[in-house]
Amino acid sequence: MKRNGLYVRPIQNGTVIDHITAGQALSVLRILGIDRTTTGVVSAVMNVPSKTIGTKDIVKIEGRELKPSEVDKIALIAPSASINIIRKYNVAGKYKVDIPDAIKGVVRCANPNCISNTREPVMSRFTTEKQKTGVQLRCIYCERVIAENIVEHLL
Repeated sequence: MKRNGLYVRPIQNGTVIDHITAGQALSVLRILGIDRTTTGVVSAVMNVPSKTIGTKDIVKIEGRELKPSEVDKIALIAPSASINIIRKYNVAGKYKVDIPDAIKGVVRCANPNCISNTREPVMSRFTTEKQKTGVQLRCIYCERVIAENIVEHLL
């Protein structure tokens, strides 16, 4: 189907992640564990013009609805994203991702000497701060800030 110059295949059932920060579609696929061995239909559109955020990425996944933990991880790298649940070719639900005030056990601290990276039984914990350029995470144990390449620190 051609809409506004783009060829986009509608999905019968699944999830559409829209308004992803431009350039982050491949990171979203990584978070969801989608790689070259995936057999389902997946569409990733990158650097699409957007009236609200300038440019954006879009990911469509046939036959899969996201788990809340997956949505939380996506929110860290795409705080403006919206999730559309598709059933029988129609939008059955639509919501914006929500960045929690704190996250636990999702991201590894960048500080190798942080107590959460030692052999102590301590789970990583961060406070989140929304910035103009994205999300910033602050470790509650060592105060180390992660502001770039958050996807590289995901557990």
